[in-house]
Amino acid sequence: MKIVTWNVNGIRARETQVRDLLLAERPDVACLQEIKASPEQVPSLLAAPSDYWAYWHGAGPYSGVALLLRRDLAPDRPAFRHPALDRECRIVCADVGGTTVASVYVPNGGKDFAAKMRFLDDLLSWVGELHASGGGLVLCGDLNVTRTDADVHPKERKAGAIGQRPEERDLLARILTAGLVDVTRTLHPDDQELFTWWAPWRNLRQRNIGWRIDYVLVTEALAGRVRACDVRRETGTSDHAPVIAVLE
Repeated sequence: MKIVTWNVNGIRARETQVRDLLLAERPDVACLQEIKASPEQVPSLLAAPSDYWAYWHGAGPYSGVALLLRRDLAPDRPAFRHPALDRECRIVCADVGGTTVASVYVPNGGKDFAAKMRFLDDLLSWVGELHASGGGLVLCGDLNVTRTDADVHPKERKAGAIGQRPEERDLLARILTAGLVDVTRTLHPDDQELFTWWAPWRNLRQRNIGWRIDYVLVTEALAGRVRACDVRRETGTSDHAPVIAVLE
């Protein structure tokens, strides 16, 4: 199984790049964030691609997520749904063969940090409930939190910066403790240049001065099946890069 997660920063601006990625990688699961479009505004070739069951969850030029599942993986259209924590079109999930797959976009927190913390706290509760039920979970997306200072380039580390605050990192750590594994960091424990987002100025992306805020998280039973999880820094013109994981 191949999984792609990507904050596209506008599906209409990145239509061709998303289609090219789907054609080149042929992922079984594609999780997209910050689509910045209502379902009616999604380009027609992506709104209902022939090889995928697609669900677009957006309300205009802000936020929004999508989940695409290859029809080979799910012969019948899955029941896409939104947990109660969903606000501002920030999460969509579906069950595939006993595993819940979710695309999530955590608020940045710059305008309302308390709302971000509430969302993370609700996400923690939801993950805990799923883990207690014994089901598998693949949670992908832009969590807008760096796990540790190792996930921030030294030139970008700033005490008190949103995305690096101790209380955010503590909630992310608790989400992982609730039964999830950060497969990118597990496979690349010592990589100090592993980033997924770069501020769009001063050639920071070209210089790889960034943050790691995009994740593929899986339950422990699935973690042992992960064979690769890499960041495609050279792909696309979003300020985020796709993260691609491969499971047996």
